[in-house]
Amino acid sequence: MTQQPGAEPQTAAPAHDHGAEQHGHGHEQGKGGLAALVVGCIGVVYGDIGTSPLYALRESLAHQVQADQLTSEGVIGSISLLIFALIFTVTIKYIFFVMRADNRGEGGILSLMALAQSALGRQTKIAFMLGVGGAALFAGEAMITPAISVLSAIEGLELVTHRFSEFVMPITIFILVTLFWVQSNGTARVAALFGPIMIVFFLTIGVLGASHIADAPEVLAAFDPRHGVIFLLTHGWLGFTVLGSVFLAVTGVEALYADMGHFGRFPIQLAWLGFVLPALLLNYLGQGALVLSRPEAVGNPFFLMAPDWALLPLVILSTLATTIAAQAVITGAFSLVRQAIQLGLLPRLEITHTSAMLEGQIYIGRINRLLLLGVLLLVIAFKSSSALASAYGIAVTGTMVLSTSLLFIVAWRKWGWPLWLAIVFAASFLVVEFMFLAANLMKVKDGGWVPLVLGSCVMIVMWTWVRGTRLLAEKTHRDSIPVMDLIAMMQKSKPTRVHGTAVFLTSDPNVAPTALMHNLKHNKVLHERVLIICVRTENRPRVAPDHRFELIKLSDDFSSAVLHFGFMESPRVPAALALMRKAGFKYDIMTTSFFLGRRTIKESPASEMPVWQDKLYVALTKQAANATDFFSIPSDRVVELGAQVTI
Repeated sequence: MTQQPGAEPQTAAPAHDHGAEQHGHGHEQGKGGLAALVVGCIGVVYGDIGTSPLYALRESLAHQVQADQLTSEGVIGSISLLIFALIFTVTIKYIFFVMRADNRGEGGILSLMALAQSALGRQTKIAFMLGVGGAALFAGEAMITPAISVLSAIEGLELVTHRFSEFVMPITIFILVTLFWVQSNGTARVAALFGPIMIVFFLTIGVLGASHIADAPEVLAAFDPRHGVIFLLTHGWLGFTVLGSVFLAVTGVEALYADMGHFGRFPIQLAWLGFVLPALLLNYLGQGALVLSRPEAVGNPFFLMAPDWALLPLVILSTLATTIAAQAVITGAFSLVRQAIQLGLLPRLEITHTSAMLEGQIYIGRINRLLLLGVLLLVIAFKSSSALASAYGIAVTGTMVLSTSLLFIVAWRKWGWPLWLAIVFAASFLVVEFMFLAANLMKVKDGGWVPLVLGSCVMIVMWTWVRGTRLLAEKTHRDSIPVMDLIAMMQKSKPTRVHGTAVFLTSDPNVAPTALMHNLKHNKVLHERVLIICVRTENRPRVAPDHRFELIKLSDDFSSAVLHFGFMESPRVPAALALMRKAGFKYDIMTTSFFLGRRTIKESPASEMPVWQDKLYVALTKQAANATDFFSIPSDRVVELGAQVTI
């Protein structure tokens, strides 16, 4: 914050002092041992990618069946491509490179965007659009994942007996409604069961796969990548179509990066390399061997690997695993929305903390209801996991392309790589990812339009909010009085002074807050002490308590404070004021009044935005949560002053 002319700094805590950064992974990680962290991340991080065997190979081979070209070379080639996707995309790109790009221990596409902007030293439109685009596509994935995961597991009941066929949809809808209904209670209690259940699931699918490899040992040739390449080159459009379905094997890979702040880099890497990846490879090889020895099993090789007596238990275990996968994505969506709110990409929504111990355990009611509605519409509209598979890949591949682009900026500007090396590094991944994306774009007519429409809607909402907020801030700034000019006026006019402290929140600490001007105009009084607070979100997950605020004394009775919060933190103003009191600022909550401006936004014919965007922005402002709740201000100390403003 720039010190005003004549201002006397009472105390200042430089929020940008890199020497004071906390490189831990936040208090969510806790003090558990490595084993506990590994078990935890197996339950949360790998739920989505771990349940991909239910449909990935099945959908890859379905294209060959439809073309009447199912051959042993096609089966081995498809599995070879699956192995390549798991090793090249997940292991090499995410495990060894993307997870190095941690933003003070945190991950995720918006965290990567903030890191790229920090590396560039400014907020650029390129990094902004890449990050917003990735977040928008993740929103589409967050709707599709619960639908396809739970539906694919329940479809296993059809193999137990055809009498269950008519119950697949009702059971799926019941599970999904129940899952979203319990979100408001938090997941802390059931989260302890996620790890053990997923460990049992991975052990089961690994053992099932290993038990069938002997049926057709030639399936081990799939480890030779040449089989996948030859299949692509010799089967034309069929090979390209299969490539799109192969990518289903890596859905959920963004969770590796997004959940890094909860578990840490090493536990996630160890769980993948030492447990999850071997289980997945064994299962895919086992499915392939089963199809090679019994081609009639191509309809659902995952469940048909199980003996008859184990089929129903496998369906139940898979249902539990897919429900956990859905839960992990929902939790990830809540975290992403909170980051977006803190970074100014969305209006502030009411966020409920469901755990007194874990900051990351949150619930956002409106997002939960939107996700539930979207998931149910997808299940009802597509009716099967095979149909939904066409809609799935585009969101994931699109997010990957955008994350690689942001990673290029980080490698070049943050890690200090030579430009040519950063280009070669990014290009090696982009070539593969664009092939996957092109293959998935062939599914647009069959359902691939869903994530594109969802992503476009989210991008339009974010763009509208950012643009409208900027225009509103510019208008407010033009119509406002500089705070130092107001202080000079107050020294001359001498308004009536009342006992206590008045706190005014503002987005621009350099101009007089609207609520302050309204208080002077209508109540014609001024408190004996005035504090103007500006809350700022930094391009870092968290800000250390000793770097929480910058306090500047503007005059004998006016002070200005800038509060710094990370994009993973909740901006609790009273807690920051308590820190300021410890630093010497005179503050007593019982004699303090918080003056908040409640603005009613109206459309304006003279707006720089088109009419539809004006209407959308006004509608978004009506969804914003009350500032009292959002900033955790005691409601009995708040005075709200309303005003109507045109964009």
